[in-house]
Amino acid sequence: MSHIALGRYNQLEVVKEVDFGLYLNGDEDGEILLPKRYVPEGTKPGDWLNVFIYLDMDERLVATTLEPYVQVGEFACLQVAWTNEYGAFLDWGLMKDLFVPFREQKVRMEKGRYYVVHVHLDEESYRIVASAKVERYLSKEPPAYAHNEEVEVLVWQQTDLGWKVIIDNHYAGMLFKNEVFCRLQPGMRVKAFVKQVREDGKVDLVLQKGGMRKVEDFSDTLLAYIQGHGGFIPFTDKSDAVVIYDTFGVSKKTFKKAVGDLYKKRCILLEPDGLRLTGN
Repeated sequence: MSHIALGRYNQLEVVKEVDFGLYLNGDEDGEILLPKRYVPEGTKPGDWLNVFIYLDMDERLVATTLEPYVQVGEFACLQVAWTNEYGAFLDWGLMKDLFVPFREQKVRMEKGRYYVVHVHLDEESYRIVASAKVERYLSKEPPAYAHNEEVEVLVWQQTDLGWKVIIDNHYAGMLFKNEVFCRLQPGMRVKAFVKQVREDGKVDLVLQKGGMRKVEDFSDTLLAYIQGHGGFIPFTDKSDAVVIYDTFGVSKKTFKKAVGDLYKKRCILLEPDGLRLTGN
């Protein structure tokens, strides 16, 4: 017999059909209702469904085929739908909003604003709740990342040094402001590369791979981009770094190195208002 993973996806078997939906086999947790509005067309007893399990207004287990923005054990940036005398309620993509008690708020949350939170089960009430005190849910163990390893990060908050991020839903990391060439804001999910893991377990990241391979990789990308735009693009070494990053996802330094690489290989001509393929 298995316990239901509350606040996460579960593969459950349909055991019976009723007027108002389907009942799913929750083993020792009993039968769990999937309301009619969420039942995939043609589903019948004996079928298996991948459903998200949470608690309804009466604190009973209920299933849905809607996809929440976050599951238990994960971090996300969510908008406050409403507040009351007990705390804030976040929109996480389901009918019932996600509760953040006052004790789990760093600052008093305001309706309409977005906050990075961690979602977990409250040990006392067994309810799914969120906390803005995300530091306590980050791993204290040093990660075993290799130099230049690609990771997924959630942008968390800006500091004087740069941007704090959450790596792979588990570790704290930092993108230093002198190495960030694009506009970041809390809640963005981006790819990054490990620069180093410090002795204290903290991880320094960059948004581009280091070394010559990065330039060679981007040279190929830039050449293909020019070919795909009729053989000419209106970019030069005077182009704005933010525009370059928004277009190509690389720093101006990497862009200029790749331009130099293509020019040396006689793939492009440098014109006053842009880059042109040779022979175009």
